[in-house]
Amino acid sequence: MKDISGGYLIAFSGIDGSGKSTQIELLTEYFRSQGTSAKYLWSRGGYTTLFDTLKDFSRRIAGKKLPAPGVSEQREQMLRKSSIQRLWLSIAILDLVRVYGIQVRWWLLRGRSVLCDRYIWDTLIDFKIAFPGIQIENWLLWKILVRVTPPPNASYLLMISLEESERRCKIKYEPFPDTPKRRAQRHVLYRKLRKLGHWRVFDATKPVDDLFAGIIAEMPKRRFVQSDSLL
Repeated sequence: MKDISGGYLIAFSGIDGSGKSTQIELLTEYFRSQGTSAKYLWSRGGYTTLFDTLKDFSRRIAGKKLPAPGVSEQREQMLRKSSIQRLWLSIAILDLVRVYGIQVRWWLLRGRSVLCDRYIWDTLIDFKIAFPGIQIENWLLWKILVRVTPPPNASYLLMISLEESERRCKIKYEPFPDTPKRRAQRHVLYRKLRKLGHWRVFDATKPVDDLFAGIIAEMPKRRFVQSDSLL
C-alpha cells in the first residue's frame, strides 16, 4: 500500500449509476486504514448549503410567488427569464467560491484530505445543460471561480453507457436523478470535456474491486500545495 496521509484532494465524476459513491466509500476506508480520515463533499452548483438557505428564506418571504423545491412548470417558466437565469447563476457561482475557494482550501490547509463527489467541471456541465444559451465559461465570475478552486491531486471520470446507467438507477436510489434526456446530454458533454485532460478516465463497468485497484494504482504521491489553482 502507498503511504497516504492528510492533505489530498480527490474528485470523482460520472453520470448517475457510474459508481462514484461506492468508490468514495472504499477510498474513505482506504484512508482510514492508512491512519487518516477524509472529508466527504458532495457539491452541485445551485444546490450548495448557503444558496439553499437563501432560497428557503426567499420562499418564506414571497410565499406562493416562488415555486416549491423540485422540478415544476412554475420553476421552469421562471428560469426561462434571462434576468432570473443570470441572478441564479451569479449566486450559485458565488457560493461555490465559498465552498471551493474557502472551505475546501481550509480543510486542506489543516491537513485534511477531501473526497469530492462531483467538482467544478461537473457544475460546468450542469450549467451548460440547464442554460444552453449562456456561455458561462466567458463570465468573469466563472473565471474567478476557476482561479480560486484548488486543483485535485487526482480527478477520476467513471464512464458507463447510458443503458448501464439506466439499469443501475433502477436498482439503486439516486437522490437527484437526471431525466433520461439530461443524462444523455451529460454523457455527451463528459465525452467532450474529457479531451481537455481534467480527468483520468476509467471504465466503470469493471468489477468494483478491480476498478478500485486501478484507482489506488493511480493515486498520486504528491499532496495538495496551497498555492495551486486550476489555472
